[in-house]
Amino acid sequence: MKAADFFTIPDSLATFRAFFPTEEAPWTWLKLIGKALAAQDFSGGQALPPGIHAEGPVYVHPTAQLPHTATLIGPVWIGPGSKLLPGCFLRGNVIVGANCTVGHNAEIKNSLLMDGVQVPHRPYIGDSILGNGAHLGAGVVLSNLRLDQKNITLRLLSGVVDSGLRKFGAILGDKAEVGCNAVLNPGTVMGPRALVTPTVVVTGYIPPATIAHVRTSVHFIPRRD
Repeated sequence: MKAADFFTIPDSLATFRAFFPTEEAPWTWLKLIGKALAAQDFSGGQALPPGIHAEGPVYVHPTAQLPHTATLIGPVWIGPGSKLLPGCFLRGNVIVGANCTVGHNAEIKNSLLMDGVQVPHRPYIGDSILGNGAHLGAGVVLSNLRLDQKNITLRLLSGVVDSGLRKFGAILGDKAEVGCNAVLNPGTVMGPRALVTPTVVVTGYIPPATIAHVRTSVHFIPRRD
């Protein structure tokens, strides 16, 4: 399993390509986000309005749209045409590509979002990589820490693999979709165009172009007062 099977770094993030080897497993990129950001030139971005609280190095492309309130704890990199909505909280080692939407009250840390990623409504994204065109519905949680705080293991078709990471959320391939209020447990991997239906809790590997859902039946029973 290699990163090239899930996504490619888009042109908007060309200066980052050298830091993310496509022949390596995609979760190995999580340790490289901070290193990639440390090598960037943060000059040339737009001036931040008074309502944006910023600490550390922050780059916002001149064409990106900023809200009246947000918190950006650097290093943070926002690409062209992307939109941040009010109250979003980006707290270190965050890369956002072109034409993305980062929603109101979104919390993101140590994550890479490629072009066209849509996370518009209250998500938590921790230690994750979202491929081009990936989408999260309202209230989605990409959980990144086990309750026992041991290393995150991945349940792949080939067996269980130790990621070597204590914090690891999810890998979403290009155009993967997660429905509203779903929870992806630590170490979840979704192939390109994979889909998780709303309110589902998922662990493991979802192959490309596959739907993960829980079969349920609803029974209506008349009240007898």
